[in-house]
Amino acid sequence: MPQDAAPAGKTWRVVQWATGNVGSRALRMIIEHPRMDLVGLWVSSPEKVGKDAGALCGLGETGIKATSSLEEIVALDADCVLFMPQGTDWDALCALLASGKNVVTTRGDFHFPPLMDADRRARIEAACAAGGTSIYSTGSSPGFVTEALAIPLLSLQREHGLLTIDEYADVSSRNSPDMLFHIMGFAAPMAPFDQRRAEHLKGDFGSSLSQVAEAMGLPCDDIEAVGELSATRHDLQIAAGMVPAGTVGAMRTTITCKHGGRPVLRFRANWYVTADIEDDWDLRESGWRIVTEGDTPVKIDITFPVSEADYAAYTPGLTAHRPINAIPAVCAAAPGIRTTVELPQIVPIYG
Repeated sequence: MPQDAAPAGKTWRVVQWATGNVGSRALRMIIEHPRMDLVGLWVSSPEKVGKDAGALCGLGETGIKATSSLEEIVALDADCVLFMPQGTDWDALCALLASGKNVVTTRGDFHFPPLMDADRRARIEAACAAGGTSIYSTGSSPGFVTEALAIPLLSLQREHGLLTIDEYADVSSRNSPDMLFHIMGFAAPMAPFDQRRAEHLKGDFGSSLSQVAEAMGLPCDDIEAVGELSATRHDLQIAAGMVPAGTVGAMRTTITCKHGGRPVLRFRANWYVTADIEDDWDLRESGWRIVTEGDTPVKIDITFPVSEADYAAYTPGLTAHRPINAIPAVCAAAPGIRTTVELPQIVPIYG
C-alpha cells in the first residue's frame, strides 16, 4: 500500500450499509477497528430502525442509531460506505458516490467494468466524477481467491497454461432445510442442472476472472458456464434432514474464461452434503485448491482450521474483512470504478 494511502494517525469515517450475516460482522469490526470510526448505519428492516449499532452486532452502546433513510446517510460526513445489501440499489449507490463517499462493496457488479451494463456503468462513473470518489468490489470469493491470490501465483511463470480454482463447500452441518432442500436443491430427484444457477455465478466470477485475463494480456473472448449434479450413494442424515440415496448430494458449477478458444482461467464451485457421490469429483474439506499450469506450475490447498461448532461464526469474516481492509486504499484511489489489478496490495491495519 502506498505510504499516502494509510498515513500515520489517520482515521477513516465509515458508514455500514446493511446488517445481514456479513454486514453484521463488518459492523462489529468497524466499531472495534483502531483507526476507523462508525458514523452511520443503514438497515432495511423496519424493526432495526432506531436501534443502536452496537446492539445490532453484540457490542455496547455506540451512540450511532440505525436508519433506513438514504437521505440521512447522504447527509453524513463520511469517507467510505461499506455497501453489503442482498441486491444492488443503483440509485442509492449513485447518490452515495456523488455525495463524496467512496464505496467498498461485496456486490459483484464492479469486478470488470467492460462487462457491466453500459448505461449502469456510465451512471456510476458520472457519480464518481461528481463526488471525486471511487467504488471497489471485493470479498473472499470472488475477490480474494480469484484476484488477490491468483495474481501473485501467476507472477511465478512466463508461459501460461490454465489457472484452475476449486472452491469446496461442505454444507452438511448447516441446519437450514429451506436453503439446502428448497433453494439449492439437495435431496431432490436427479434431473438436468438448472442453467440459471450457472448463469448467476457466471456474472460475478466471469467478470472477476476476466479482469485478471485482461491484465495478463489474454483477454476473454468467451465465458462458459456449465453445471453438474451428482447423486449420493447412500441414505444420509445431515443437520437439515434426510438425503435419500440416489438424490442430489453434490453440485458443481464451472466458469471458464477462454482466449482464442483456449481455456485460460477456470473457477469451479463444488457444493455438497457428502463426498460419497456417484461421480469422481475429488471432493475434500471446505476451502480452496488453486492449480496453475504453465512453465512453473504450483498447487495450493487452503482449508479453514476451525471446529464444526465454530464454523458458522467463522465464515462471515472471510467475506467481511477484506472490504474493511481495502477502505484506506480505495479512499486514496483516483475517482472511478477501481479493480484489484489497479489498487495496491490490500494491507490490514491492526494498530
